[in-house]
Amino acid sequence: MSWVSFYDAIISPWISVESTIFKLFLSLIAGGLVGLNRERHKQPAGFRTHILICMGSTLLMILSIYIPQTYLDFKNGDPGRIAAQVVTGIGFLGAGTIMRFGTSVRGLTTAASIWLVSAVGLAIGAGLYVISLIVVVLALFTLVILERAERRLIPQLSLKSITLEFNANNFPESQIKDILKKMNIHLNEMNISVSNSGINHTEFKMIVKVPENIKISELLALFNSLDKIKAVKIT
Repeated sequence: MSWVSFYDAIISPWISVESTIFKLFLSLIAGGLVGLNRERHKQPAGFRTHILICMGSTLLMILSIYIPQTYLDFKNGDPGRIAAQVVTGIGFLGAGTIMRFGTSVRGLTTAASIWLVSAVGLAIGAGLYVISLIVVVLALFTLVILERAERRLIPQLSLKSITLEFNANNFPESQIKDILKKMNIHLNEMNISVSNSGINHTEFKMIVKVPENIKISELLALFNSLDKIKAVKIT
């Protein structure tokens, strides 16, 4: 087969062996490029997972087009019906990559990348090669370049739970706020419980956003210097 006939086969809207092989290999590369980035970040859905998702979406899109083209009884069939189920089904895979660690949630970016490569696979299966290439390039730009820019321009904060126990029926609110301000910690929510059993005891719980480079030992020392402090827990 000449390059001209091969080119005509892969850009034709009709499904052929040549176009199917080309689309599957292209989806392998596209899914692999995005998956490689997730693999380097030690995510549960990495290199091979993204490849399989992209190739599977491509194959299902090819099948969606092939059936009404091949079987005369399905000429009025909807080529987008199978593809629509891919969009629904991929949500289950994406949900499996989202994990909760204490007060932190991880895996949202990987879930989004899974959803994206499935869409790229569908686009490749439909023969939208240039658009698929542009989307992959933009996805890599977002995952690599914009991630570095985000880390430099936006302080990286993580959620933590802080519990302060006092041997008193009140707590030094102003001192606590001064410590949070000094350590550049943002208060999300707080809960206060005071013992009613005759024992002087107050428990002050906070959900806060702390910088990734914070020195936990310094923070503990500041909290331990508070008046009538009994215990400090940071998780």
